[in-house]
Amino acid sequence: MTDKLLPIPNADTRAFWEGCAQGELRLQRCRACRNAQFPPRALCAACHAPSPVWEKASGRGRIVSHTRVHRPPSPAFKADVPYVVALVTLEEGPRIMVNLRGAAADAPRIGDAVRIGFDPPAGPDNIALPHAVAVAAP
Repeated sequence: MTDKLLPIPNADTRAFWEGCAQGELRLQRCRACRNAQFPPRALCAACHAPSPVWEKASGRGRIVSHTRVHRPPSPAFKADVPYVVALVTLEEGPRIMVNLRGAAADAPRIGDAVRIGFDPPAGPDNIALPHAVAVAAP
């Protein structure tokens, strides 16, 4: 078990975390304007229509920003430093902030293609945190 705090699902985020535990990235899409959004919320961020629906996302995206963390935000992260956090624009449009793993973290570049993966589920709520790994060039 880790000393790191894990998210606590609520009514707006439960479907997202259930998807992560099953190895799939889920986004909300507005029924009215078709806007895809993340993070999850009760209303569409674009048109404020209620009850966006959940859909499975491709999990593919590109790095738009990144930073290498050398100073742990708490003692629970001391063994992890240095690590890379990236802002990734997903193929569907929304952005997600994730840790980069493997080759993606070695020398990240803006525009690099990545795909979302998931840590093994942990904690009482079975939380699987998303991360990103490099996509091999074709």
